[in-house]
Amino acid sequence: MIKVGLDTDSPGNQAGYDANATFNVTGFSQLHDSGTGGGASLSNFKLWPIPECDGFASCQTSIATRKSLRKTLPDGSPDDAGSPGYFASNLSTGVRVELTASRRAALHRYTFPASSRKPHILVDITNDGLSSNTEPFANVDPITGRVTGAGRFASSFGPERYTVYTCVDFKGDGYTFDSPAEYGVYAGNEPVQYSTQLSQLYHGKYEASCFVTEMGALLSFTPSSNSSEETTTILARVGVSFLSSDQACYNAESEIPNFDFDGTWTTARNAWNDLLSRIQVDTQGIDSEIVDLFYSSLYRTHIAPADYTGENPKWNSTEPYYDSFYCNASPWPLYAMMRSNQWDTYRTLYPLMSLHDPEEFARIVRGMINIQQHEGWLPECRGATTQQYIQGGSNGDPILAEFFVKFHEYAPALNVSVDALYAALIADAEAQPPNWDLQGRLTSVWKEYNFIPSDIYISGGAATKQVSRTLEHAFSDFTISQVAKLLNKTDDVTKYQQRAGNFINVWNYNVSLLGYPEIKGMMQPRFANGQWNYTDPRHCSVNDPFHSTCYLDPTNHDGFYESSPMVYVPHDTAQLITMQGGNESFINRLNVIIDQNYFDVTNEPAQQIPFMYHYANRPGLSTQRSRMIIAESYNTTVSGLPGNDDSGAMGSYAVFYLAGMYPLPATNQFLLASPHFPKISFFNPLLNTTTTIVAKNFQGNPQDGKGGHVFVKSVTIDGQPWKSNCYLDWDVFTKGSTIELELTDDINITCGDGPDALPPSLSTGGYRN
Repeated sequence: MIKVGLDTDSPGNQAGYDANATFNVTGFSQLHDSGTGGGASLSNFKLWPIPECDGFASCQTSIATRKSLRKTLPDGSPDDAGSPGYFASNLSTGVRVELTASRRAALHRYTFPASSRKPHILVDITNDGLSSNTEPFANVDPITGRVTGAGRFASSFGPERYTVYTCVDFKGDGYTFDSPAEYGVYAGNEPVQYSTQLSQLYHGKYEASCFVTEMGALLSFTPSSNSSEETTTILARVGVSFLSSDQACYNAESEIPNFDFDGTWTTARNAWNDLLSRIQVDTQGIDSEIVDLFYSSLYRTHIAPADYTGENPKWNSTEPYYDSFYCNASPWPLYAMMRSNQWDTYRTLYPLMSLHDPEEFARIVRGMINIQQHEGWLPECRGATTQQYIQGGSNGDPILAEFFVKFHEYAPALNVSVDALYAALIADAEAQPPNWDLQGRLTSVWKEYNFIPSDIYISGGAATKQVSRTLEHAFSDFTISQVAKLLNKTDDVTKYQQRAGNFINVWNYNVSLLGYPEIKGMMQPRFANGQWNYTDPRHCSVNDPFHSTCYLDPTNHDGFYESSPMVYVPHDTAQLITMQGGNESFINRLNVIIDQNYFDVTNEPAQQIPFMYHYANRPGLSTQRSRMIIAESYNTTVSGLPGNDDSGAMGSYAVFYLAGMYPLPATNQFLLASPHFPKISFFNPLLNTTTTIVAKNFQGNPQDGKGGHVFVKSVTIDGQPWKSNCYLDWDVFTKGSTIELELTDDINITCGDGPDALPPSLSTGGYRN
C-alpha cells in the first residue's frame, strides 16, 4: 500500500517524482500510484524538512514558499539514489532525506546540516497532488509530538471521493528528545505556535482571491548536540489507513515498532530479492544494460495492484483486499494505433504473475471476487477504494480466467472458491449494472444485438466506444468460455464461444485504408438496424488528419476508445487472417501498420501486434519486430520507457519480450521467440518447479534488433522434439521442463510442419485445456 517517495512541482509529476533537477521538491508523500498517466494521485501527507526559520511564525509552510531544488551531480542530474525498498535525495537546503517502508507505514530519515540549530518538520495534511482536499483534520499532541490527521480527496479517474488518515511520530536518531521544542498547525503560509488543531484556525477564510487550501502541522526539535559542527538526524514514522487515525497509528506501531530504519530497509530488500530472484537469467556475454532493463522491468510489475488488506472502509471481510487497479485492461489487444493507455494490465502482467508469483495472484483474485460479492460486479478500474471510470469492458473477466485456466487444480489449496469465481464471471456477463461507466457492461444491448450499436441510448452510462466495447465483450466472453470448459458446463461453453465470435458483427469488408486499397476490411461502427456508420481507418493514429483524442468524450460517436479501426482480435487470429484474404494479405497489413507508424509502442493494446506474424507461419518476422521494439524503445535511462509504465503493463511487456515470449491470457499458450539471454529460468513456488529455456548456439543480440542468429529453428522439451517452433504450452511450466531452442540466422523459418504447429485460434478448434 505504501509507496513513499519524492514529489515535485513538475507538470509531469503524476507519480510524484521527476528526474529533471530543474523542478523543485515539494515534499515526501506516502502513497502514490505508479505510472498510470492522467491526473496526479495519492500524493498524500507530504512531510517536509526545514533546516532553519527566523522564528516559528516565519517558517515557510505553503508549497510555493517552502519548496526547494535538489543538489545536482556533475552531469546535471539530481543527487538522488534508489533501490528496492530505499530512496535518498540531497536537497539544496543541506538536508539529506532517506526513505523506506513496510506495507502500511513509511519511515523517513532526515539528516539536517550542522548549521541547523532548530530543525523543523512539516506535515502537510491537505495536498494530494490534485489540491482536492475537503474536510481536513489535524491534531498535534504537544507532549509527544504525534500528529494525526485526515481529509477527503478526489479520486484521480472517477466521480467518487475517498477519506484517508495518517499518524506521524518522531524520534531522534542517535539522541533523544522528550517533546517537540515547538509545535503548531498552519493554514496557507501562516503557522500558529501552540495551536493543536486546524479547527483553532480560520482555515476557511477568503484570502488573496482564494480560500486557504494548504493546511497541516509544524514541529521543531532540539538538535543532537550544542556543537555547531554536528549534524542532527530525526526519524519520522508515518502510518496511513483508510479506516481511522487510530488504525494508522496501529499500522505504524505494529509494523515499525522501534523506528529501525536499517532493519526496515533490510526487510524490504529481502522481500524484493525473494521475488525477483524467481526469474534467473544467464548474463554471460550480455550487455549489462539488457540485464538491468530486465530486472528493473520485473520490479515495476510488482507495484500495482496494491495490497490494501485490512484497509477496506466499505465492508468487513476476512478476504484479501486489493486496490489500484488502473485498470484491468481493454481486451482489444490489438488495436494497432492508440495513445498511451494507462490501465492495460491483464494482457501481460497477470500471465507473468502466473509464471512466478501464483500465491499473490490467488490473493488478488480472492479480493476481486469479494468486491463482486459486495458490489455486484468485478472491479475494473479502482483506486483509493473508489470505483473509477472503466474503458468499456468487464476486464476483470480475463484476469479471473487467466488464474483459473492456469491454477484450477490448486484453487481450493489457494482458498479460491470455484463457485464464487464462476458466479462473478457470470454476473459480469449477464447482469446489467446501474452505471456501466463504473462497472460491468451494457449487457441488455450486447445480448439483444450481439454488438453495441451506435444509436442506442439508455440511461446508465455514456453512449460511446461502441466498437471498442463490442471487441472487449467478445474477448471477455471467450475467457469465460475457457473457464466453463474446465467446469464441464457445456451449454455455457457454447453460449460464450458464440458471443466470442461477435467481433465479426462490426467487421465491414468494404472499408479500406486510404492509399492502400489492398488493406481492405475494418472494424466499423454500426447502427441497430444493421446499416454501417463510418470511421476513417486512420482515426486516432499519428496519421489521423483530425488528430482525434479518442478519449472519454460523452459526445464522441466514432465508436472507438483511444484506438483506430485497424484492429486484431487475440482469441481468433486465424479467423481474421481468413477475413483479410489469407497469410500474405495479413502479413502485408501488419507491415503497413508497423512501418507507417499505426503501431503505437506506447500503448498496450498494440503489444501483441509484433508477434502476430506467428499466425501467418512467419515467426522470424515476429522475432525481428519484437527485438526491434526493445532496441528502439526501451533502455534504462530516465526516458527509457515508451510512455508511462501503466502500472507495470509496460514493464511486464518488456519482461516477456526479453524472455522471448508473449502470453495469450486465459489460455495454456505462450507465443515463442528467442530470449535475449543464453538461458532463462522461471521458479514457481506454488508448484516448486523450475522451467529453463536454453538458447543453444546463442551468439548475442543485434544492437538494432535486426537480423542475427536469433530465429528459432527447432524446439525440444526434456530432450524430445516439440510440435511447434511458435508456442509453448503451460504444462512445460507446471512440470519444470528444460526447453532447448536451436537458433539460426534464417528469418524465413516457419512454425513447423505438423497439424499443431501454428498457434491455436478459437475458430480452428484450438485452446484445448
